[in-house]
Amino acid sequence: MVRALIGAILVGVMCPLVGSYAVTRNLAFIGDALAHAVLPGIVLGYIVGINPAIAAVPTGVAVALLVRAVSRRAGLSSDTSIGILFATMFALGLVMLARSTTIKVNIEDLLLGQILAITPTGIYVSLGITVMVILGLFTFHHWLLFASFDPLGAQVNSTRANVADYAFLVMLALVVVIGIQAAGIVLVLAMLVTPAATAYLLVRRFVSIMITAAALGAAAAVTGLYVSYYLNLSAGPAMTLVASGIFVLALAFKRRAPA
Repeated sequence: MVRALIGAILVGVMCPLVGSYAVTRNLAFIGDALAHAVLPGIVLGYIVGINPAIAAVPTGVAVALLVRAVSRRAGLSSDTSIGILFATMFALGLVMLARSTTIKVNIEDLLLGQILAITPTGIYVSLGITVMVILGLFTFHHWLLFASFDPLGAQVNSTRANVADYAFLVMLALVVVIGIQAAGIVLVLAMLVTPAATAYLLVRRFVSIMITAAALGAAAAVTGLYVSYYLNLSAGPAMTLVASGIFVLALAFKRRAPA
């Protein structure tokens, strides 16, 4: 339970921090695509006997970089490239899972998360990813913010903007790996988007949005963890429902505020 609590806090803080950029840039569903696309790496980790979180990291980073590369090479929109890679990688993961006779993993745990089963190695991987992502946010925050609110201006400085875009996709893939351990493949999008969207209803400045989103995400993750523990529910759905409940309350408050 202690490891689960640490994992929940990391998920609750890091997913909304990066998710704030995704919401601003209308790239929310890329998180869901990356969550599905890392399935082959997770399955490979089980097959070769290493922690699936470790195996998922290079897979997620590779897919994130491929999204950008395919879009530029083929002249396709990011949504189209995401759809192709998401479907291909998820199908490959399912085939690997079906064909393997050496692993016995519950597909429901992969889809909905099983944070109570997180290992010490999983915690260390999450902490390492957290440090890398925070350093990346400090390094590229200015350019990510610039590209989010002034995309035409960012095109003038295309080289730096492209580097920032690649960095953002890599950071998004890394936090998705953290989120999968808690919320699972299906629900990781909720932890990326919902706290960030709630923060957008409450504050105006972007840095304030990030801080508020991280606080709301941590609160939702920890509360959902305890709800799942005492009510014998899956942690991922419980966290998602708590985060969604906070969003509904914020939306109701937002509607009443002008009056």
